Amino acid sequence: MREPIRIGIAGYGNLGRGVEKAVAQCPDLELTAVFTRRPPDQIQSRAQVVPVEKSKDYRDKIDVMILCGSSSNDLPEQGPFFAAQFNTVDSFDLHARIPEYFEEIDAAARDGGNLSLISTGWDPGLFSLARVLFSSILPTGKTYTFWGEGVSQGHSVAVRRLPGVKQAVQYTVPVPETVEKIRQGETPVLTPREEHFRICYVVPEPGADRDAIEKAIKTMPGYFADYDTTVHFITEEEFAANHTGMPHGGFVITTGTTGGGYRQQAEFRLKLENNPEFTGSVLAACARAVYRLHREGKTGACTVLDIPIGYLSPESPAELRKKML
Repeated sequence: MREPIRIGIAGYGNLGRGVEKAVAQCPDLELTAVFTRRPPDQIQSRAQVVPVEKSKDYRDKIDVMILCGSSSNDLPEQGPFFAAQFNTVDSFDLHARIPEYFEEIDAAARDGGNLSLISTGWDPGLFSLARVLFSSILPTGKTYTFWGEGVSQGHSVAVRRLPGVKQAVQYTVPVPETVEKIRQGETPVLTPREEHFRICYVVPEPGADRDAIEKAIKTMPGYFADYDTTVHFITEEEFAANHTGMPHGGFVITTGTTGGGYRQQAEFRLKLENNPEFTGSVLAACARAVYRLHREGKTGACTVLDIPIGYLSPESPAELRKKML
């Protein structure tokens, strides 16, 4: 039996724990170590816990490092740092900055002779594959992406940082009337407000100005100002009972016509009970692909658009032809 692929995890928040659980489900993967900036004794993992600054000691002990830091604060620095030392997989999801980030990772990975897969997960990631697939098949069509209903962690953090907010969560929800129009074959040009609306559940600090909090949320540029937003103030008890989960999901829809004028539609949908665990499962599968491609001599940066889909599977090409075609 072939030796398992040795996995490292850099960062041990919700996503890092999701990756650990995903690796445990895959007999061909083995978690070697978790790397953290926190004191190691604060991390409860099945694997060895190592300070980030000692990662260079593990170059020969890890086949693929899965980076689980945040896209805004961690990956811009940690991505190039680890790409110079290891094959890596990350979930960088700031869409507008992906081209710039790709170039930085590509340079670092090539210098180290490594392969780094960036911006994977479900969006970017699986939804990216769906957009390319559907738009290639229906080149005259129009493609729409909807997120939710689910928790947006970035928007939730933005609300929690407001003065007077003790706890908060934000749900992104597709506008039902818009989705129905598209599923009926219409191809409208949409504003953000027509695509999604946002619902916030906020636990205010005692004595906090609720009107000021609601106004600050609804007028927040880049997060809520361009959307219809509803704010509900609730108790800590209600928050703990109903709003501590991490569901999410969404769908990609392409509507177009083929050469004979027939209307055609393709849709890819995800419904996730736990977003970090599903994203961790995508990253684990991608680590398998990175390991295989690097053994073939590939270096630099890549994305899911560069990976043969069969490389994500533990099955051999012959087994896939027999079971999946």
